[in-house]
Amino acid sequence: MMSDRVHPVQPEEPVAGATPETPRSSEPRSGNVDPKPGPQPGSYVIHVPKDLVLRTPPEGNARRAKAYARRAARRRRSCCCLLLAWLAALLVLLAAAAGVLYLVFRPRAPDYSIDALSIAPLNLSAAAVSPQFNATVRADNPNKKVGIYYRHGSDITVTYDGVTLCTGAWPAFYHAPRNETVFVAVLTGSDIRLSSANQQSLLAAEAQGQQIPLRIDAKVPVRVKFGAVTSWTITVKVKCDIAVDKLTENAKIVSKNCHVKVKVFKFLVL
Repeated sequence: MMSDRVHPVQPEEPVAGATPETPRSSEPRSGNVDPKPGPQPGSYVIHVPKDLVLRTPPEGNARRAKAYARRAARRRRSCCCLLLAWLAALLVLLAAAAGVLYLVFRPRAPDYSIDALSIAPLNLSAAAVSPQFNATVRADNPNKKVGIYYRHGSDITVTYDGVTLCTGAWPAFYHAPRNETVFVAVLTGSDIRLSSANQQSLLAAEAQGQQIPLRIDAKVPVRVKFGAVTSWTITVKVKCDIAVDKLTENAKIVSKNCHVKVKVFKFLVL
């Protein structure tokens, strides 16, 4: 029958300019291209979507971070203000306490003077000298209700024209109110080398009977007792300018002038 006939199919003509297909082969290629390596045994590869990797935090987080930062700044400012307020209150209390002590006790600085100065013989012609001074010091506490504790760690120096001749210490004792105490401070020096100008000046003063100026400085740590209240350790500074007629054991003090400075507080100086 005609319906059962099969007509031959004409092969399609290749389109002009098209590259003919290369027949695929089930044989592996003999080229040098290596296949893409797979994951190592026992390892896992996790793929994360790009929108999660490059995702920005929500705007609410930024607002909360700014709020936390402002809150921390306010907390720091409040702590600083509180600390300053406490310091100001402490200073006010100290000033008030100092004012009350001053009004109640009316403290006065003690008086000091050099009553005598004994000097061991000196060979001023030698290259080096080792002077020894015995200074008789008179300390007067004129206060009615204020005592003074002289503590260890004091320093006394004797100088001539800026050159230190000898040093010593102030004795430690309690200076009662309305009391006058006399003590001897032993001052020594070793291998003191004077300049030629100082040697000539001292020799000329002794030969001509001229006055020899000396300077005595003392720094003494003390504690001041106001009734039942004792202060912390403060420093008493004593400066005495004296002049002697000669550098011997029988030296006489021709002139003397002493200044005392006691700083109890920065705003309370006796």
